[in-house]
Amino acid sequence: MLAFAANSLLTRMALLETSIDPASFSSIRLIAGAVTLACILAIKGIKPSVTPTGLLSAALLFTYAVAFSFAYRGLDTGAGALVLFASSQLLMMSFGLVRGEKTSLWGIVLALGGLIVFLLPSDTSAPLRYSAMMLVAGIAWGSFSLLGRAGGSALNSTASSFILAVPLSLALLWFLRDQLDINPVGAYYALLSGSVTSALGYVVWYWVRTQMAAITAGTVQLSVPVLSAILGVLLLDETLSLRDILAAGVVLLGVALTSWTTRMADKAAK
Repeated sequence: MLAFAANSLLTRMALLETSIDPASFSSIRLIAGAVTLACILAIKGIKPSVTPTGLLSAALLFTYAVAFSFAYRGLDTGAGALVLFASSQLLMMSFGLVRGEKTSLWGIVLALGGLIVFLLPSDTSAPLRYSAMMLVAGIAWGSFSLLGRAGGSALNSTASSFILAVPLSLALLWFLRDQLDINPVGAYYALLSGSVTSALGYVVWYWVRTQMAAITAGTVQLSVPVLSAILGVLLLDETLSLRDILAAGVVLLGVALTSWTTRMADKAAK
């Protein structure tokens, strides 16, 4: 979850403090992730696989990364993460409920209630177009996470998704070639985001995702907006009110309650 929060921070820092454009940032991020994971596969002597699920996963990863970058042109670090993970966890929890997974409804209510309070603007609302782009990113990320539950090698699955997303990234760069601005510092942030907090972070997430219920996975991700907001306050001088702090505490309480209840239900079922 810290890696996911760092992605929000790095993206916001790049687009706020440098002149790099969102298309270049997201493309460099995906290509860096692909190179990192391809090197790891080569060291292990593993060949990346191409499957229909992998192609869909790559398309979802690309959609998430691009929408994520464009959305952060107008959203604060914490606000962007809130929209992202609110939409993704709602998708994942809906999937879990349809599948008959059992969890604490009170935990979900607490987590969602805290998240809603956290989302409420203090002064002005976030621009609708940026929130809509982050909503698209959240749906794509939630679907990407659900595909990861299919099993198989977490490393191979994640690497294949990144590698297959490279042609899409190159096509995006060509399509927006007249609007590109590859700032060196922004590119460094993109490389760091792609190789470390994305590529390596997603391998861990994909592995963890296969070990937990959809509802638990969706709810645990609600902690990311809280972490992102804290990082934004510490490193980008973004503000965090008392209301936000209290709402964050409620979110974490809901996360803990939902995770614990679902885990107990799984043990009882076995």
